[in-house]
Amino acid sequence: MKEILKLLDLIRIKLGYPAVKVLQSATGAEVLINDKNILMFGSYNYLGLANQPEVKAKAKEMIDKFGIGTGGVRLLTGSMMIHEEMEKLVSDFTGHDECVSVGSGFGTNAGIIPGVINLMGFGKWIFARKAAIFSDEYNHASIVDGCRLSEAEIVIYKHNDINDLEKKIKKYKRYRKLIITDGVFSMDGDICHLDKILNLAKEYGAMTMVDDAHAIGVLGETGSGTAEYFNRKGEVDLNMGTFSKGLGASGGFVTCQKDFADYLRVACRTYMFSDALSPAIVGGIIGSVDYIKNHPELLLKLKENSEYFRNNLNKLGFNTFNSITQIVPLFVGENKKTMEFFDELFNYGVFAPAVRWPAVPKNTGRIRFSIMAIHNKEQIDTALNIIEKIGKKLKVI
Repeated sequence: MKEILKLLDLIRIKLGYPAVKVLQSATGAEVLINDKNILMFGSYNYLGLANQPEVKAKAKEMIDKFGIGTGGVRLLTGSMMIHEEMEKLVSDFTGHDECVSVGSGFGTNAGIIPGVINLMGFGKWIFARKAAIFSDEYNHASIVDGCRLSEAEIVIYKHNDINDLEKKIKKYKRYRKLIITDGVFSMDGDICHLDKILNLAKEYGAMTMVDDAHAIGVLGETGSGTAEYFNRKGEVDLNMGTFSKGLGASGGFVTCQKDFADYLRVACRTYMFSDALSPAIVGGIIGSVDYIKNHPELLLKLKENSEYFRNNLNKLGFNTFNSITQIVPLFVGENKKTMEFFDELFNYGVFAPAVRWPAVPKNTGRIRFSIMAIHNKEQIDTALNIIEKIGKKLKVI
């Protein structure tokens, strides 16, 4: 305990303990914090579905029919017909045979990756080859932890660098190989080169896994994710995603071929040993997917808002990295100035989180803006004016 307290003091003094804001309202384009209306530019509720009336009505319907909980894990006591209905809807949406849902996105990656690699501990009995995972250096923490839980050799390739990936994959000819990448990278807002990754995987006999947490409901003509964006829908071996961002609910999933899904149901520990998603969440997911299908204008509005916001930041002289999506990072630099920018924003009535080392490389602190389809032009312009004022004051521009 003594060591923990010393580390905690260090975090408070050197890094600044995270200041968690408490919302007094549903998440949306505006929220209530400390009895004050705040413009929300930090929410993953990209399409505004978390508080959409039709979606909420579907969640309420499922509560009335099935209650608030499932009573256990699905392999023993907790599977309901609505879970199968929801998973069929999601698998069709992403272009795969079946879907396996898990309680959280983090839990999905933490369970799927070792489940695929470790072969339930029977590798030596079936003469399995050694395994290697090729992971983008900017992949999400849940992928990092999932890789650590696996028995594979972990090979990190340079961010979005296909040449580096190929150079490294050539060294593992006799290995079972899994290439893992985020679809949309959560800190920079750029997109992986999935088309090239799929071609490379085919050439070298590797499996592929894409984390579409920030792409589901957002990328592609119908919002089904990164594969659709590249016209390669259904080609990824393991298409992971979350329900908590574009779909406005919570939980995680992976879609894949039927045999793969059957295997994961007995190999993914976070699926096997966790309660199924609550009926309310399942109803919300069903409602969200249906709503996206019936309202394609939402995707166009999100893209329009994102481009407008990012283009205007660039015109003002801000660095938005390589963002081309609804995640728009604004480069500030060192940690202290990044926190000052965050505090100034909040004091002016704009909420957007500060992202600092160790979450990102040193001296690359940024304010990460998340744009939503439900933002109107007046709200975006208000935020831009405030950002410009703070940027000049702190000499960021």
